[in-house]
Amino acid sequence: MDEFDWTDTIKECPVYRPSKEEFEDPLVYVQKIAPEASKYGICKIVSPLGSSAPAGVVLMKEQKRFKFTTKLQPLRLAEWNNNDKITFFTRGRNYTIRDFEIMANKATAQRYCISGCLPPAYVEKEFWKEMTLAKTGMVEYGINIDGSAFSSTFTDDPLGCSKWNFKILPRLQRSALRLLVNEIPGVTDPMLYIGMLFSMFAWHVEDHYLYSINYHHCGAAKTWYGVPGHEALQFENFIRHRVYNEEILSENGVNGVFNILQERTTMVSPKILLQYGVPVYKAVQMPGEFVITFPRAYHSGFSHGFNCGEAVNFAIGEWFPFGAAASERYALLGKVPIIPYEELLCAEAMLLSKSSAHRPYCTADLIDVRCVMTAFSCLLRSYHRARWCLEKLKTSLRMCSKPRESFNCILCKRLCYVAYLECECYAGPICLFHDFETFNCLCGSSCSLFVTEDISTMEAVAQMFEAGEGMRCEVEQKMKSLPYLWIQTLFPHIQGKYRPYCEIMSSSIQNVDTGIKMSMIRRSSAQGKQMRNKKKKRITGA
Repeated sequence: MDEFDWTDTIKECPVYRPSKEEFEDPLVYVQKIAPEASKYGICKIVSPLGSSAPAGVVLMKEQKRFKFTTKLQPLRLAEWNNNDKITFFTRGRNYTIRDFEIMANKATAQRYCISGCLPPAYVEKEFWKEMTLAKTGMVEYGINIDGSAFSSTFTDDPLGCSKWNFKILPRLQRSALRLLVNEIPGVTDPMLYIGMLFSMFAWHVEDHYLYSINYHHCGAAKTWYGVPGHEALQFENFIRHRVYNEEILSENGVNGVFNILQERTTMVSPKILLQYGVPVYKAVQMPGEFVITFPRAYHSGFSHGFNCGEAVNFAIGEWFPFGAAASERYALLGKVPIIPYEELLCAEAMLLSKSSAHRPYCTADLIDVRCVMTAFSCLLRSYHRARWCLEKLKTSLRMCSKPRESFNCILCKRLCYVAYLECECYAGPICLFHDFETFNCLCGSSCSLFVTEDISTMEAVAQMFEAGEGMRCEVEQKMKSLPYLWIQTLFPHIQGKYRPYCEIMSSSIQNVDTGIKMSMIRRSSAQGKQMRNKKKKRITGA
């Protein structure tokens, strides 16, 4: 028995073959298959529509002088201690897509005598054999390339003219990302990934635990591995205890593990994961096929030869609870958010409140709607309780109206939309979810609590949502598990006096002219530029 026959035992993820009618709206279809497919972390969708616009032709015609720079990747598994950490940041060479294809095919031919399609099972064994031999081999990978190979000019291209075109998919009506004003490369705007034999994308989850969708435009197959989102903590604990040395962790526990995993350079054999009880599923993606990754699902993979793929993110209603968890983790790590989660949730909830009373929902829609309602109600309850605690603890607190804008907490980087605190002891806004010592400062009466100008309307909407069947119980259960109620758990002597949505300083709210232009979902241009540059510099998987 070959020592790499374990690759044949990895179970396949679900494969879906929608009809043209089912294929009409990608987010409706994902919503339909999610109850089953999300249990595997990843799934594959075979498109019923072909593309009449080859990726190479599109790139050369629509992106004149199209070139990209590769990253160098070592073909080995690291020891993951201070003396041995893998990096993919080494700069490679500049290529046209044709020049890269020639190089990639030559590399495959030198290894296997031919550059044509090789059996996927054989290539998978060869990949892990190469990785475990720990030699000095290197491959190149074109990653995070701005642009799209979906055509804008080929009007007879059925796939390019459909809603599955990644230039429009993230902004479809059911995607919460449609509410973002600023474009974010790789999140709202697609990116290209051009690979060669054994080019790899290491284990990671998507930013903010978003959904991702990847389309295989052309070339050799790509193998994907996925761990279901509900097993993410088990995966992180495995990496913590069996892969990383404690000396390389910047934080204790799984949060330190998450920090390194998000560098997207950790490649671990599925064999080891399976041996320790972490479920792993596999997909072999061919040209014309889509791969979906679900919220908080860790995934990785590699290319079987020259190929061109494209990826983008999206978010439907079921994502919001995951988005809340991601926002909390970012705050715990002091990690700057890429998207303004609170703003998206509030905007989606307010839109929902205007339509929910007049619109019947199918089962799939109802799941999405309840996710939005629950997440919004929990957010509003959390802010209300924090404000109430602050009022009891700071008798001289001044309450001010703030515009509909998000501001980064100077301590944890959380993007605060509903409310934040300002005082002379800190150089910027402070979110309301820190311990008492943070607020026990010496500035006294100069403390100001800024609350969004439509807080009363938002709280009324939250109460309306909670009046729905079973909603209040669901919200209260969810509130018990929220990790960010630190300030509220420190004062048991006042907890019994609190009542949800009771009146708070309503007569003392002051309007403050900050000179900031109102918007539904807006971030400052400097902040938007910072996030776009940050996104471009990251190493992501596709």
